[in-house]
Amino acid sequence: VQLQASGGGLVQAGGSLRLSCAASGSILNINVMGWYHQAPGKQRELVASITKGGTTNYADSVKGRFTISRDNAKNTVYLQMNSLKPEDTAVYYCQYRSYGIDYWGKGTQVTVSS
Repeated sequence: VQLQASGGGLVQAGGSLRLSCAASGSILNINVMGWYHQAPGKQRELVASITKGGTTNYADSVKGRFTISRDNAKNTVYLQMNSLKPEDTAVYYCQYRSYGIDYWGKGTQVTVSS
C-alpha cells in the first residue's frame, strides 16, 4: 500500500487547512485510515481516524476543530483543520491500517504562526 499526502503549509492562527491522503496498491476491504502528527522532540500521536464504515475517533485536543472524512471510492482520507492553533504545528502523517499492519505516508508539514 502506498500513501500520498498533500495539503500542508503555513497558516496563521485561527486559519484552516485541508489535508488529503490517497491510498493505492493492495487495498483491503477492512481498513482504518487516519492522521497522526509529530512535533519536534515529541512522539507521534493520533489526531483522528476513520473506519471504512465511517466511525471516527479524535484526539481530545482537536475535537470540535478538526473533521476527518473519507471517500471509499477514491481510497482517500481528508482532514479538515479549522481554528488552527500554534500548538497544532507538526509534521502530519497519513496512516492506513488493515489486519494489524500499518502503512505510513511521507509527512506533510503544518505550521501555524501566532
